[in-house]
Amino acid sequence: MRTVLVTGPGGAGRTTVAAATALAAARAGRRTLLVSADAVPGLPGGTGPTEVADGLHHARVDSAEHFRGELVALQERASGALDLLGARRLDGEELTELPGSAQLALLHTLRRAAEGDWSEDGYDVLVVDLPPLADALALLALPGQLRRYLRRLLPQERQAARALRPMLAQLAGVPMPAQWLYEAAARKDAELAAVEALIGDAATTVRLVAEPGPAAEDALRSARTGLALYGLRVDGLVANRVLPRHSSDPWFADLAARQEKCLASWQESGTPLSEVAHLGRDPRTLDDLALLDAVPAPDDRTPGRADDPWWTEDSRDEDDGDGVLVWCLPLPGAVKEDLRLVRRGDELLLTAGPFHRVLHLESVLRRCTVSGAALADGVLRVRFTPDPALWPRTP
Repeated sequence: MRTVLVTGPGGAGRTTVAAATALAAARAGRRTLLVSADAVPGLPGGTGPTEVADGLHHARVDSAEHFRGELVALQERASGALDLLGARRLDGEELTELPGSAQLALLHTLRRAAEGDWSEDGYDVLVVDLPPLADALALLALPGQLRRYLRRLLPQERQAARALRPMLAQLAGVPMPAQWLYEAAARKDAELAAVEALIGDAATTVRLVAEPGPAAEDALRSARTGLALYGLRVDGLVANRVLPRHSSDPWFADLAARQEKCLASWQESGTPLSEVAHLGRDPRTLDDLALLDAVPAPDDRTPGRADDPWWTEDSRDEDDGDGVLVWCLPLPGAVKEDLRLVRRGDELLLTAGPFHRVLHLESVLRRCTVSGAALADGVLRVRFTPDPALWPRTP
């Protein structure tokens, strides 16, 4: 399944472009599902996939409904502990969603789409209308972060000792975690793994939407580092609401000239650029979306992320080498003063400005010590020196 994740600076019309992308895919004869949390002009707002055009289905994310359902189900699974404590259960009608529930609801919807819960025949294309750019990058990193937390707090290997928990509880004098807690953690881990696999699939790309201007240019420039850090591939940039280049009105002509200057800069970036003309009004119907014909349909040939685009250089066997391994991480737009590296066991904690990721070191690097790092030409090079205590000795 080809997946296109659509995001961009707030107020750039990303939801409209996401809908136009899905419509273009459907008109190309591909069975398409559009997922959005915001209302899409001219489309129904049902939480289940609803056919809105030939080959195009739309599903709206209802975070409030998802939050109520999850909390009610959690109370059912923990009924034994709640009854023991004499707790009064909360009814679904009195529950109000908490901050962060929108992100979890969207991840849940992506999991259902990835596992084909909504269609026996499946979909050829999945178009996802993500939140604005900064929130979208945090959302795409969330499945990996949550899975790491679950593995640390409830290690799977400790589940093997569940038969000993009653005895351990008597010895410790406190109740041990119930089996339902481990089962719930395993279930959530499987759901997050499905979403993480969808985001990291070779057929998944990010489509950026921006209205030409200085603010959008700054937002896209800073986002380049986060996209690279999380290993995400951009398939194109859609310049939305582009004004006509020629006008007799001085104010209008000046605004168009500033847009054209920004577009020229984006053309030089190397990212495929599509220009969508301003309709003069906000799109309200499917016919209006069809007018945005400059929005390209997803291309099956567009390469996505197969693996993290990082590599290791080995100079141990070179006569003029310094006997180190160098892990190379492209981070375009990164600034040296905003970088922070921490080695902790088998992990490398990397912070680049507002972006943070925990990287698991491969086997050969785990047997080394970090001896330095340098940022040059948009690539962070981390030097690893073999640890004599851990490295196999050669005769």
